[in-house]
Amino acid sequence: MGKNKLAKFAEMKTFDHVVQVPFGQLTENRFELKGKWGELFFGNANPIVLELGCGKGEYTVGLAKRFPDKNFIGIDIKGARIWSGAKEANQLGLQNAAFLRTNIELLSSFFDEGEVSEIWITFPDPQMKKTRKRLTATNFMVQYCRFLKPDGLIHLKCDSNFLFTYTREMVSINHFEVLAETDNLYHSGLADEILAIRTYYEQQWLDRGITIKYLKFIPHSENLVEPDIEIEHDSYRSFGRNQRSRNQELINEEQ
Repeated sequence: MGKNKLAKFAEMKTFDHVVQVPFGQLTENRFELKGKWGELFFGNANPIVLELGCGKGEYTVGLAKRFPDKNFIGIDIKGARIWSGAKEANQLGLQNAAFLRTNIELLSSFFDEGEVSEIWITFPDPQMKKTRKRLTATNFMVQYCRFLKPDGLIHLKCDSNFLFTYTREMVSINHFEVLAETDNLYHSGLADEILAIRTYYEQQWLDRGITIKYLKFIPHSENLVEPDIEIEHDSYRSFGRNQRSRNQELINEEQ
């Protein structure tokens, strides 16, 4: 492990808005904040919003700045990625932004029934070969519904036509309520202040001429079925590390 990562991990331990819980601790005892994030962590009763696979936390920080009357938690297993958003939130003194380092599969160990109002899934890996690993698969919908409010929202914002098509079909076949849908966000009239927050990976796709897709819906967990359709795989790949670094420099220069 590089010294840079070690330094980031060490700094994150000093942030009181970053939560890291060893798996063994979860299996031995009930997580102390489960059902009490508002009361014990944020100190208020405001709605709680999660960003899953938050990466560098652009949405978590961006939303927290725009909506001080809501609490936002960015979730990712990669500590070196979380560090970026956690550091920015710390520097800005955001009291309504937090970060949780864990696997998405373990979320029901951290949040209680009806504790979460909204979930953002921003530019996840489409997992074209493994349905159960897609963050919009039915097995994840069942888990999310364990802690989402009955009318809780899920937002999917992605570049992947494969994942967007799969999710749209999954939503349709299971009769979820759809509140917004577009396969070209920035030419749809839907790109308001919230949706216009651009993540690190989103800028990659936009620079390559790839359209951004968006879907907002209310899920349920009753008798869910997977769509039985053939979907063409995405034909492109992520940039290499050097190009990603250059893209981030360009984003920073524009801000």
